[in-house]
Amino acid sequence: MAFRSCMLSRGTAIVVNPEKPHDLHFHKPQVHHGTTSILRRGKFLRPFSESSIGLQWNTHKSMSPQFLCRAAVSSPQQKNREEGIKDERVQQVHTIQEFDEALRIAEDKLVVVEYAASHSYHSKKIYPFMVDLSRTCPDVRFILVMGDESEQSKELCMRDNITSVPHFSFYKSMEKIHEEEGIGPDQLEGDVLYYGDTDAPIQQLHSRQDVEALINKHVEDQKLIVLDVGLKHCGPCVKVYPTVVRLAKRMVDTTVFARMNGDENEECMEFLRINKVVEVPTFLFIKDGKTCGRYVGSGKGELIGEILRYQGVRVTY
Repeated sequence: MAFRSCMLSRGTAIVVNPEKPHDLHFHKPQVHHGTTSILRRGKFLRPFSESSIGLQWNTHKSMSPQFLCRAAVSSPQQKNREEGIKDERVQQVHTIQEFDEALRIAEDKLVVVEYAASHSYHSKKIYPFMVDLSRTCPDVRFILVMGDESEQSKELCMRDNITSVPHFSFYKSMEKIHEEEGIGPDQLEGDVLYYGDTDAPIQQLHSRQDVEALINKHVEDQKLIVLDVGLKHCGPCVKVYPTVVRLAKRMVDTTVFARMNGDENEECMEFLRINKVVEVPTFLFIKDGKTCGRYVGSGKGELIGEILRYQGVRVTY
């Protein structure tokens, strides 16, 4: 059965079955900074972006993979140490055994892995931003893998199908939940917050009953509820999420922020159908026990304006 995926102009994504247009099916889109996903025979093919370096593998008689370096250049961690940048919260692993052990110890916490190479300019450019995130997100674990460091690190990259760097993989409970190639600092921050920030005052809802309980809780205090409805692997949802986190922290006295991933379970999907959510991200505005409006899209300015409008602030566009 063929499904049609659509990326809409306002930064939203849906997937529709042409034979059953009312039956929504959500895929896991891979949205990359400077790259385009091409759907062919059910697989996403990602061309290398300007901010990624293709890895070359050479096979000798022993049939062992060889990572070809362009030059012997210092690693991002070495460069940071030379410049006095502390990155003690980023763990560098060197073997498959060390990698798997780091994931096991992290348990259900988010683990962010950067696969890098000594010859990659963009690996060195993005690494300081990962160091900054390691300081501001204490509940997230950060790992660095230098693909051209040794035969053991090459084997690790081969096992994880790493073909270009910088490549970021995101793990929880030893399972890969997301991955990106050639992304910039803003996208990296969005991914980390979206998949792993537990300090933000944003409630995660898992069913219609959760939504109803939240609404009933805030009927008397008349606080505006902003419900962010998205998908686990939605690029526009990730893009706008840092803005949602900042707003939640600044408006904690007047507004309640919550989120729901429509593809988490059948109850969440049913909630989307009942509320006629066909594009994501969709922000539902709820006050006095009723849904009073919505905003569809990932525009930061537009979202802030809509929140202020439903708070009673006069907004002129």
